[in-house]
Amino acid sequence: MNGAAPFGIVVARDVMVPMRDGTRLATDIYRPARDGEPLPGPFPTILLRTSYDKRAQRYVGTIAEFFTPRGFVTVQQDLRGRYASEGRGGYRHTANPNEGPDGYDTIEWIAAQPWSNGRVGMVGSSHPGLVQTHAALYRPPHLAAIWPDVAPINSYAHQVRWGGAMQLHMFGALFLHAQDSQEALGDPTLRAGLLAAMGRMRELVYATPFKPGHTPLAAVPSLEATLLDYYTRGAYDEFWSAECNDLAAHFARHADVPATFSGGWFDPYAIATTAHYTAMSSRNRAPQRLIMGPWTHQGMRTDGASYVANDVEFGPEAQWGFARFNAEQLRFFARWLRDEPTGVEADPPVQIFVMGGGSGRRTTQGRLDHGGRWRVEREWPLARAVPTPLYLQSDGGLDPTPPRAPAAPLRFRYDPGHPVPTIGGPVTGFFEFVAPEGGLDPFWVRYLPPWTLMRSIVPDGPAHQQERPGLVGCRPPFLPLSMRPDVLVFQTRRLPEPVEVTGPITVTLYVASSAPDTDFTAKLIDVYPPSADYPEGYHLYLADGIIRCRYREGFEHEVLMEPGQVYKVIITLPPTSNLFAAGHRIRVDVSSSNFPRFDLNPNTGEPVGRHTFQQVADNAIFCDPARPSHIVLPLVPVAGDAVASIVRSA
Repeated sequence: MNGAAPFGIVVARDVMVPMRDGTRLATDIYRPARDGEPLPGPFPTILLRTSYDKRAQRYVGTIAEFFTPRGFVTVQQDLRGRYASEGRGGYRHTANPNEGPDGYDTIEWIAAQPWSNGRVGMVGSSHPGLVQTHAALYRPPHLAAIWPDVAPINSYAHQVRWGGAMQLHMFGALFLHAQDSQEALGDPTLRAGLLAAMGRMRELVYATPFKPGHTPLAAVPSLEATLLDYYTRGAYDEFWSAECNDLAAHFARHADVPATFSGGWFDPYAIATTAHYTAMSSRNRAPQRLIMGPWTHQGMRTDGASYVANDVEFGPEAQWGFARFNAEQLRFFARWLRDEPTGVEADPPVQIFVMGGGSGRRTTQGRLDHGGRWRVEREWPLARAVPTPLYLQSDGGLDPTPPRAPAAPLRFRYDPGHPVPTIGGPVTGFFEFVAPEGGLDPFWVRYLPPWTLMRSIVPDGPAHQQERPGLVGCRPPFLPLSMRPDVLVFQTRRLPEPVEVTGPITVTLYVASSAPDTDFTAKLIDVYPPSADYPEGYHLYLADGIIRCRYREGFEHEVLMEPGQVYKVIITLPPTSNLFAAGHRIRVDVSSSNFPRFDLNPNTGEPVGRHTFQQVADNAIFCDPARPSHIVLPLVPVAGDAVASIVRSA
């Protein structure tokens, strides 16, 4: 493989590439050159299609300026209705029906150019990853390989909603797309207003129910309309089943091309990345690969000596950054776009980072050394992982033995006026704009990339489960969440040996409520014992999920609850891979809120997103022989019998 950069670059900017309906998409073409003149080729092509400005330095500096000098034509394109492309007013975040056909038309246009060798590979993270999948459903003849990174495949199941509740980080994401919309870029006053609204993000998440014309997004009508669809369409209906919102439903049409799917255990789309790989590896002949690190949504591409998320450190092995990411992508695309013998086809199909195993000490930078290591596998989910139920006990225990004696239900009150705050989690786009000193003068509004002045209102990734100043919903005296009366805690005793959990997770609860509709949440936590560095221990968030009870019988329809009636509900958690060290505990927290990660259930049973009041719900969890609430964990043998280890701890 030629890792050197022997060529210069010549750029053709804003080439207007026509789509089948006549709309033209602005496209920058970076061609290998010598002495300032483009070389005739033919060359393979790396294609990025993005909603975030094709000329942004994060794309130019890490994609175009990396691949083009190494003998690829790099094509970077603004999506329809974004930046310099045509289609103004029709852009609806990721709910765009044209992305599949537009991707097809762009790929085939590239292949017809005299400088093209007829092979196109697609790159991009998040939204640019999603449009790769959408294009692949249309099977462009000249699409040769894809690398979707941290990309969703089903908006209802895991991007916008989860378990029937709305993930409010998509409310924040819509502001990201509004402040640089074509409407805002053409009107500095409008843009300044949107940025100022983003400065109030931690207030706006409370301003529900969202109503037409009453949100700052009304300045960009297509995006406010998208918000209202996201927020009020609680059931899986014709909007959610549209191809652009449920790509997974159309995987039978997916192109059979080499693919790498990459993501992180703390990325919002961990469940999508692993599911995409599983589906393609089972149906495609071309090689498929999965790479899952301990990363957040941005984590794989973060530079540093050791990978860090919030106040948790995973070590230098976990650190990729663009240097490693680009080197791996070069191996992949050099093999599949120009037949170089890079050996990538001999790589193990699955690479996962098993978190845990660190010292547990506080590093010199003040972070928890959780550690971890890479491991290669042949499949996902792991065939040797044993789905093991651990039962919630009425005394707060958690063990493989089902409850044996009758027990009263465990009760708590869920008050939507004082919800359990989100402390760490798989979020993205949950940004507030921090205005520069002196306010929003024209320079900031017109020229400064807003990313430089934004911070998340929710810590993305792992975090100690204790309230703290500055986080949405946290109040003095900032106690651990386990001390809240509306959080039920179930945990094993200290583990005598390490226990590995790797794979998908579900929680089954038997519940009752005084309300016609309410939510139940579940969270998996690795509990560190007290130590000199952490006198009260460290409660490490790993994964969480939710179920809106009206959808307990299926997401296509609603069935309200009868007060006091007992119901079985199932909560899906995203997959993870974590080694619970000897001396640690496995913990499950159950509650009815996790805000602002999920929108608040008002407990009224009114139409979703259209409630007129909210009320307190008296909720209950049952842990008895007839109603054995439990979590199912995929246990992987470490040195002995993982189940026996948990039994000995119980």
